Amino acid sequence: MKIKTSKPECIWNSKTFLGEGVLWVKSLNSIFFVDIKKKKLLFINLKNRKKKFFKLNKQIGFLSHIKKNIFLLGLKGELRVINLKTKKIIKSIPVEKNKPFNRLNDGKTDPAGRLWFGSMDDKERNIENGSLYCLDKNLNIKKVDSNYIITNGPAFIDKKNFYHTDSKKKKIYKIKINNNFKIVKKKIFKKFSKNKGSPDGMTLDKSGNLWVCHFGDACISVFNKNAKKIHKIDLPAKNITNCTFGGINNNELFITSALKSMNKRDLIKFKLSGSLLRVKTNMKGLVTKKLNIKL
Repeated sequence: MKIKTSKPECIWNSKTFLGEGVLWVKSLNSIFFVDIKKKKLLFINLKNRKKKFFKLNKQIGFLSHIKKNIFLLGLKGELRVINLKTKKIIKSIPVEKNKPFNRLNDGKTDPAGRLWFGSMDDKERNIENGSLYCLDKNLNIKKVDSNYIITNGPAFIDKKNFYHTDSKKKKIYKIKINNNFKIVKKKIFKKFSKNKGSPDGMTLDKSGNLWVCHFGDACISVFNKNAKKIHKIDLPAKNITNCTFGGINNNELFITSALKSMNKRDLIKFKLSGSLLRVKTNMKGLVTKKLNIKL
């Protein structure tokens, strides 16, 4: 089926310095996303258009829905389970205590409801200090891969096969694991050329096409299973950071962006940088699984 997409619309001109972690929660009819550097969690109810945000005490890379108002937040050096309504902290799991200059960047649940997330050097030095982790339902953290500069993605084909990115190296990997979380196959799925920006967050549709955000190149590219580019969405924001399918029929793409590293000329050209954007499509996304953990 030929992909069709609507003209992008701005849902919230949130002026995020580093927007990330976009998540659709159907039961709450809301889109959640974060501003990493401003330590902010933002959400908008699509029915009544009510917007809310609150500040955290640490940088936040992503969030994952457990049930009702209970979420897991991926914070600098910590996974935190919290009730967003009462602000009560239910659980705190330290991450990378031996790497104080790292932070968590991007995280998603796989089809089994396990959380996968990556770390990176917070100062964005050119060092391979980042790793890819998986949190199982018993709250055990397993290191699955290492030597990343900037971790991004992941996007899951099934329980054992997924895509994961190193934005700095401009590479999207296709990875296969076994039952023990060991990598049995890892290959470069796509490498971005110099002038195409860097691959950032990504998501899959039901046909297995990969929708990839371009940080620095104002667009989203869609690649089929053979890494052939089959569609492109041009966007009114320069740094596109993450995307997810959502809406009642799961056929709307919600997109975060960042004001980070933009100059005055960029800001004039890409007026909606830092906004939460929406594009309607004729494709349906894979439904994001709730996080399955024992509390």
